[in-house]
Parts: sequence; C-alpha cells; structure tokens
Amino acid sequence: MQQGTLMRKVKSKNWKKQRYFKLQDDCMTIWYQSKRTGKTESAFSISDVETVREGHQSEVLQSLAEEFPPERCFTIVFYGRRGNLDLIAGSAEEAQCWVQGLRQLIEPRSFPLTSALVSRTWIRDWFQKADKNKDGRMNFKEVQRLLKMMNVDMNEDHALRLFQAADKSESGTLEGEEFVLFYKALTQREEVLSLFQDFSEDGKKLTLLELVDFLQQEQLEDEGTEELAMELIDKYEPSETARARHVLSADGFLMYLCSPEGSIFNPHHRSLWQDMTQPLCHYFISSSHNTYLIEDQIRGQSSIEGYIRALKRGCRCLEVDCWDGPNGEPVVYHGHTFTSKIPFREVVSTLGKYAFKVGDPSPGAGCHGWPSAGGATRLVPGDSKSHGEDGHPKVPTSPSPTPQELKHKILLKGKKIGRLEDTLDGLGDEAPDASDDDNGAEAEEERRKVKVGGTQHSPALQKDKESLAQALSDCIIYCKNVSFRSFQEARSHSRPSEVSSLAEAKARKLIRDAGNEFVRHNAWQLTRIYPSGMRTDSSNYSPQEMWNVGCQIVALNFQTAGMEMDLCDGLFSQNGRCGYVLKPPFMRDEETPFNPSDPSSRKGPGPITLTIQVISGQQLPKVANSKDGAIIDPLVRVEIHGVPADQAHQETKHIENNGFNPCWDETLQFQLHVPELALIRFVVEDYDKTSRNDFVGQFTLAFANMKPGYRHIHLLSKDGTSIPPSSLFVHIRITE
Repeated sequence: MQQGTLMRKVKSKNWKKQRYFKLQDDCMTIWYQSKRTGKTESAFSISDVETVREGHQSEVLQSLAEEFPPERCFTIVFYGRRGNLDLIAGSAEEAQCWVQGLRQLIEPRSFPLTSALVSRTWIRDWFQKADKNKDGRMNFKEVQRLLKMMNVDMNEDHALRLFQAADKSESGTLEGEEFVLFYKALTQREEVLSLFQDFSEDGKKLTLLELVDFLQQEQLEDEGTEELAMELIDKYEPSETARARHVLSADGFLMYLCSPEGSIFNPHHRSLWQDMTQPLCHYFISSSHNTYLIEDQIRGQSSIEGYIRALKRGCRCLEVDCWDGPNGEPVVYHGHTFTSKIPFREVVSTLGKYAFKVGDPSPGAGCHGWPSAGGATRLVPGDSKSHGEDGHPKVPTSPSPTPQELKHKILLKGKKIGRLEDTLDGLGDEAPDASDDDNGAEAEEERRKVKVGGTQHSPALQKDKESLAQALSDCIIYCKNVSFRSFQEARSHSRPSEVSSLAEAKARKLIRDAGNEFVRHNAWQLTRIYPSGMRTDSSNYSPQEMWNVGCQIVALNFQTAGMEMDLCDGLFSQNGRCGYVLKPPFMRDEETPFNPSDPSSRKGPGPITLTIQVISGQQLPKVANSKDGAIIDPLVRVEIHGVPADQAHQETKHIENNGFNPCWDETLQFQLHVPELALIRFVVEDYDKTSRNDFVGQFTLAFANMKPGYRHIHLLSKDGTSIPPSSLFVHIRITE
C-alpha cells in the first residue's frame, strides 16, 4: 500500500477536502492530514474497520456519480456508530491500492488461540506499542509500560524475573524470539494447565483415551467421542510428532479449549439446524424499526447504511416509510419529523444488493436467502423473483407458507384491497381496508403526545387517508395489515395471512391480562410489536417479554446498542444467522395451556438447575476513554432473561487492578422453569465504588445453544462486534 496518498475526503456534495492519508509503520494505524495546513486531523486503527466498499455505495458518493467514476471511489465502514469515511482517489490504481491493502490488513484479524501459537501480527502489534524509542528492542522500562497497556498491574520483582528469563542474550533488552518467550510466559494459563494435569497421567500429554475421558466426563460429549478426540488432535495439536502418536500436548489442549469446539456456543447450532418447513407464525423473526434511521427519531439522519447494517446483522423484517418527493420521485424518511430524506430508488437498489447476501464475513451476515419482509405506511419495494412473467405473484398456494417455500422472496406488509384469496384468483374489486399498522388509533394517540420542534401537530397531519393503488395492493401477499380489536374477534374473522401491529404498551397490557390467549393467537397469526412513539431517542424496550408470548416480529431500533440489542443478537446468532428461530413446541400449539406468568402451565419436564463456575478472564479490554495507565477492576455478572419466574442475575466479586488474567473462581447457580425461552447474558464490568460500573464486554446466547463443560466465552463489544482476544473461562453444569 502506498504511504502518503492525496485523496478527497467527502462529507457532502459540496464538501470535498483534499487530505494526505498514510499507513503508519505499525501497519495498524492510518492518519490523515490537511493538504493546506499540514496538520494531522485524525487517525483510526485498522481494528476499527469493519469493511471496505468499492464504487458509489453511499448516498454522498452516489450524489457525485456524474463527477467522479466509481473506480476512484470507495467507502471505509467502521464498527459501531462511527460514521463512514467516503474517499475519492486520484486514480483508479490508487483506489485499488488502498482498497486491496485495507482488506488484506483487516482480513487476518483473528486472535491468538494459545500462548504457543500466538499470532505474529498480535505479538508485533504489542511490541511496537511498547517499543517507545523504536530501536527494535525492549528494555525493562518499556516492558513495564507494556504491562500497563495490557491491563496488568504486576509486581515489579515478578515482572523482572519474567524479563530476565526471556533475555537469553543477557543484553538487558528483548528482541525477536526473546519477546515471544516473554509473551508466552506472560500468557501462561495455570488454571488450564491444572485441568490438563488432572486427566494426564504423566502431566505432559493426554493420550487418546485420556482425552476421550475428558470429553465424556467433563464436556459431556456422548456420541462418537473417540472420533471427535482424533479430530481435535489432528486440528489443534501443534507438534507433528504428537499428532503422529495421537496425543495432545498442553498447548494443543489450550488451543482446543479456545476453539469453536471449546466455545460455550454449540458450534453445530451456528449453521442452519432447525426445521424451516413450519408456517411463518411458528418462528421468531429478526425485525427492525424505522430501519432507515441511524440516529434519533425526530432530527436524525436517514441513510441506506441503516439497511445495510441491519441486513448484515441478520435482520429479516425492515421498514421503508415512503412519501412523495420532488419531481414525482418518492423519498424515505420518518414522516412529519425533521429527519433527513433518502431517495426511494437508492433504498430499493440497496435491498437488491444486500437482502440475500451469502457468505459475508461481517458479524450478522449470512441470511442464506430466507424471506425478508418489509413494512411501510405508503410503499415497500418488491422482488421480481416473486412474480411471474404475467406480473402476478408467484406464491405457494398454502394460506400459511413456510420460510422454505418463500426462500429468496421479499414479502410486502401493508394495507390491501380485499382478501388474499381474491388476489390469487386475479380479482380484488372491494374497497380499500383502511387499517394500518403504525397509524392505528393507539399509535395516533402516542403521536399526538410527541412534540416536534416545540409544536404539537394536529391528528390530521399524522395520518393521510389516501386511496390505495390496485397495483400496490396486489403486491401484498400473506402480510395484510389488520387492526387488532380482541383475541376473540381475531379468532372469528381474521386469517393466518394477516398481521396486526401493536405498540409496546398495548402488548404489555395484553400480556398481563390475557397471557395464554396471546400465546395461542401467535400460534396461528403473525404479530408485530413496535417501540412507543415516546422513544424519540431511539431507545429500545426489552424484546424478551414479547417473545415470552410468542410474538414473532419484535421490532427494535438496531442503531441503539445495549442490553436489548444484545438479547436480539443472542437469540438470532443461531440457525445460520438466517433471522428465523423456531419457537418451542408448546408455543406452536393453538390450544396450548402455556402462560409465561405461570411456568407450571408449560408441558414438559420440571425446572432445571444451571450452575456456572466463573473461573478466569483473559486480556480484557480497557474501558473506552480511560486515563493513561488506568487498569480495570473487573467483575462478571450473569443475567437470565426469560419468563418472569426465571428473571435473575448474580455477579462475582471484583478483582483489583487486573484486566489481563483475573481469576474469580466463583460459582453462580440459577433455576430455570422454562429453559426453552431463556437467554443467558454474560457481562464484564469495571467496578467503581463511587459511580456506576463501566461496561467492558458481553456475550449473550440462548440456553438451547449452551454447551456444558469447560468452555471459553469470546466477548463482544457494546456494538456486538468481536474484541479479540478477550474471553472468559467457565465451567457449565446443567442438572434436572
């Protein structure tokens, strides 16, 4: 990659500033400076970059399409809520140099699995950070600085012993392999070595039979254990000699425990593992609210980036609120607010590129072509794949189609003239149904309460009773909006092809007053829940209480990080991240007695006991914006999210001044009455006795995806992205 390239940094059609961009010597940082002043403006780390997109793939670059060819344009996309960086290179060759170079730098960002096979990139990164005078060597003072950077408050005498042991040349400095030795000593895992020696007769290796014993007794692997043991040795043993003898060394053992096979998340559930031939209403469906917004609900920015991020996160239900725009071109924005507008045409183009993207390495990607639903007050894009040559929809004849039947199709959710049966018969001459999900009486009342810019809008502005075009009506298949009046009325007059939308407050009231009826209703018809209109800051409600009664389309503001989105990501991280999760059997029965407020109503075995031994942590990150030299005091909180009787949390004590290898060795115990609906959230915080604890990392998963035994939990950031090599080491026991 070139070092020091003049490019245009673009923020709008009229804001294009020339900046020099340069990759630093550490190959981990990029800074850019003003061409006019020579002053460094900003810098970012390669680890902050999620992906690089070529061409006109942002609203800003699309607006400049006539001025600059796509070959010179590219967009750097960052993790979290940081804005994208749109750049225009001086030539197509320069653009390709940066695009390919950045991709090579961000692609191998895998974390070191063991102290024996630590990534050379990872070691080089730490070495260069600590080598303050850049002489390629590290003296003891620089080692002490490194320990502070790595979140370690180590006794000076002990640090000196590690330093001297690694200094084989006795030069008083570390270089090359000496630093590797120091790093290995620093990352020695005593708790894992002790476990290894419990099953190793000679304390140096695990024979094939000893490894089988460990897998059966501790990991509770019960099928094909000997074959699994052979696979693990072949895959994770670093020594060729040991592999040939079918034994596993201590380094290989640690490598297995840090691998996907040693993760708390069942690796078989990462891929598609559930039945996809059930009716749509039998699945929880990953859903977003006002997908186009990436900030607040009143003055925030609308962007196609909202759709890209949601789809790459596995979202299957999107919102496209369409309104009349200039020159007869529709625009998308949050109506009757000051949010910015984006052309409807750009939204459709974006959905075409990302709706069924397969094999994307980014978090949340891999929708595998499962059907995507769209909801809008005016209009939503369709998919040509779902229509025949005559323009009529190509749809399964069943009134309750399955995800398998609807694969690679986009369903439109909205108002409809007449019935589904009429559309399939080519009819449809009835008057429009005036029902509208988000514009019902309840939502209208909420919007009356919301003041925009200090002015309270009249109800007339909040809802337009426009006539519905027949062509648009004919696109509504299976997801016709109907107003919800009561469960009895729905049972008598509604159809499985229809869907009702409820604000969160209305849904909570129904849960309190008629929990069992709500579960039964959701066994045969779709229900969508959306945030209160009072959540102008794009905050979220807890989706768990809605899932507890079987609501399928629980719409959240994907742009807002926090516990609610952690639960959403945790539930939908399974089943190939396809955005569909099959509900438990007792929630798919239209005559089910289940009520989440009464766990005994669930058919099946009694409560189970979940015992979690929190053993240790590894290389926990520092708190954002912390002071130089600050070291965290970590604690672990385990939260259970499920039916009311299962809601609970417990936490460990905090460990002072050790974010590198804290050891808690504490046991937490929970009783789960409805484990099928339980989500387990592990949260690491930096303890503060005078103020609120600071967030460090988290990991959330459904109980159904949890593996027993000794497991590693690879932590995620507040935005749900990986923060290698940070992890927790735990022991899980499940008893009835």
